Amino acid sequence: MSEHNTEQYRIQNQPYYRSVADEVALYEAAYGARMPMMLKGPTGCGKSRFVEYMAWKLGRPLITVACNEDMTASDLVGRFLLDANGTRWQDGPLTTAARIGAICYLDEVVEARQDTTVVIHPLTDHRRQLPLEKKGELVTAHADFQLVISYNPGYQNLMKDLKQSTKQRFAALDFDYPQSEVESEVVAHETGIDLETAGKLVHIAHRARNLKGHGLDEGISTRLLVYAGNLIAKGIAPKAACAMTLVRPITDDPDMRDTLDAAIATYF
Repeated sequence: MSEHNTEQYRIQNQPYYRSVADEVALYEAAYGARMPMMLKGPTGCGKSRFVEYMAWKLGRPLITVACNEDMTASDLVGRFLLDANGTRWQDGPLTTAARIGAICYLDEVVEARQDTTVVIHPLTDHRRQLPLEKKGELVTAHADFQLVISYNPGYQNLMKDLKQSTKQRFAALDFDYPQSEVESEVVAHETGIDLETAGKLVHIAHRARNLKGHGLDEGISTRLLVYAGNLIAKGIAPKAACAMTLVRPITDDPDMRDTLDAAIATYF
C-alpha cells in the first residue's frame, strides 16, 4: 500500500499531553521493539490522549477502534460486501493498520467479546500475522505496525476480564488521574478557564474518587472535569455546570448525589 494512503490516519497537530512519569520514554522504547502495549487505568484519565500524542511524536498513523460488546471479529478484520459488481472485500481497521504500518489502538478492549479478542493473538507474538480466513489470505504486518489496547482493571467483573493468554502478550503501563497541579493545568489548558477554578474542579473530583467502592462505581474522570470547565467557560454558573457534568452522569443514587452536591457547594 502506498504511503499516501496513510495520510488520513496521521495526526497533524501536536495533541496536548502532560507526562506524569517516564511513560513517554518507556513507550518509545516499546515501540522501537514493536512490542504490543496495554495501557491500564480508570476511564477518562488520559490513555487515549497519550496514544494520540505518541503517534504524533513517532510520526506514525493511528487507527483507533472503540470496542463494544456487539463488535465481531469481522468488524476488526474485514468482510465481503455486496456492490453493483458483485462482492468485494473490505479490510477492517485492524487489517488496514497491519498493512500500512499504523498504530492500532483498541480502546476498552474488554468490552469486545472474547471470540473477537482472539483474532489479535497472531499479531502479538513473533509471527506478527493476521489470517483473513474468509478471504484465504495471510497478512504479514508491516514493519512499523504496533498494537495498543486500553483496559480499565477497576471496572471489570469476572465475565468481562481479559484472558491470561491475551494479557501475557502485552507489556503494560499503568495510568491514573494526574497529580492535582498537573490535572488542574490540563483542565485549564483544555477549557480556557483560570487555574484557580480548574483547581476547585480537581478538588471536587478527589472527593468523588475517595468514594469509589463506597457507593460509587467510578470516580469523576479528567474528561468530565473538562466538560465542566467547558460549560463554565460558556458562562454557565459553576454549581449548575458541576451538577450536569460531575454528578448526574456518574450516579442516580439520591444520597450520593446529595453528598457530591455538598462537595460542590464547598468550593462554589
